[in-house]
Amino acid sequence: QVQLVESGGGLVQPGGSLRLSCGASGIIFSSFTMGWYRQAPGKQRELVASITSGSSTNYTDSVKGRFTISRDNAKNTVYLQMNSLKPEDTAVYYCNARFFLSLNYWGKGTLVTVSS
Repeated sequence: QVQLVESGGGLVQPGGSLRLSCGASGIIFSSFTMGWYRQAPGKQRELVASITSGSSTNYTDSVKGRFTISRDNAKNTVYLQMNSLKPEDTAVYYCNARFFLSLNYWGKGTLVTVSS
């Protein structure tokens, strides 16, 4: 049974930081591309950042220079360090595990609210 469990969301003031974590079980973690997606109210889910099995990273333009994705294969965990947060970063953040086009798994999400 595959499980992706996100943690680390919460309320933060503009300019603040949060670190999201996603622990995975039931998959060969090191073989999967891991990603963080987000969905704001009334908007479509969008890719925020991804990291391949070889640790190549990709970011959406709006978070470049502010967010950092990383992975610890020994702990089956992927992280998203979010700095200089803005109100427009407010969303539910979802962890995703993908193995080419054949396997695709999602976590249940964690809410990040950026507000003063």
